[in-house]
Amino acid sequence: MEQTQNHVGNPRLRLLGNIGLYLGFAVAVTIALFPIIMVVMLSMKSRTEVFTWPPTFLPQSFNLSTYIYVLTETTIGRMLWNSVFLTTFSVLGCILVSAPAAYAFSRLRFRFDKQLLLLLLVYQMISSMVIAIPLYRYYEQLNLLDSHLGVILIYITVEIPFTVWLLKGFFDSIPASLDEAARIDGASRLQVLRLVILPLAMPGLAAALIFNVISSWSQFIIPFILLQRSELLPISIGVLNFAPGQTEGEVTIPYLAAASVIAMLPAVTMFIILQRFIVQALTGGAVKG
Repeated sequence: MEQTQNHVGNPRLRLLGNIGLYLGFAVAVTIALFPIIMVVMLSMKSRTEVFTWPPTFLPQSFNLSTYIYVLTETTIGRMLWNSVFLTTFSVLGCILVSAPAAYAFSRLRFRFDKQLLLLLLVYQMISSMVIAIPLYRYYEQLNLLDSHLGVILIYITVEIPFTVWLLKGFFDSIPASLDEAARIDGASRLQVLRLVILPLAMPGLAAALIFNVISSWSQFIIPFILLQRSELLPISIGVLNFAPGQTEGEVTIPYLAAASVIAMLPAVTMFIILQRFIVQALTGGAVKG
């Protein structure tokens, strides 16, 4: 036992362990960021640099003309607005439905509550393609094809299971005695949720918001199947068909790379700014209040 403690407390061994840990983190981060960095570098290259041999990692000059062209001469602004519109209303709708449901699963005991919660988890495992293709015929009959409303409704449905599970874990960490005190003072269940639970669960709500924004922003299958008109397409689909100023033999790869970078920036920026809320939400259920 003493020998084991000596090894654990050895500063040299701790230093080697920390070095190995940080090296592992550095390798993982490099592998994850390398494709993104490649796209950024590609977006700054000229047309001739794209097919030079041997290929170069850095562009000869950090040329921003592709970004200026994409932002000023193409429809990417409308695509970004469509993505913002779809994401905003789908996230708001998902939170409005998921928060009361998560509170009910956390605080109330009713018949088949565990089975229903498990059913939500099973539904979360279903691919978006499995949902979108059968719904196409129903949406056609309801005249919801080529409609942002139809896409928003599916976005909300797809994100509800994960959001309910996330918020339930955070609500479980809030003492039930606070609910009881508010109920004694005459508050209804809805008032308890709105005035007591939600203010205390702000980190969890922020994490749910971030996850839903990133998920809705990057949705591909659903809008690809349900939307046809170009003026309705979000940025995730618009980039797929992106070829500004294309003529016969013209290379548009730098423009496509620039559009891809612009499409990633909003979600990545939001994640970086609010990432601490994600850590709090994911660890909040592990510590009971």
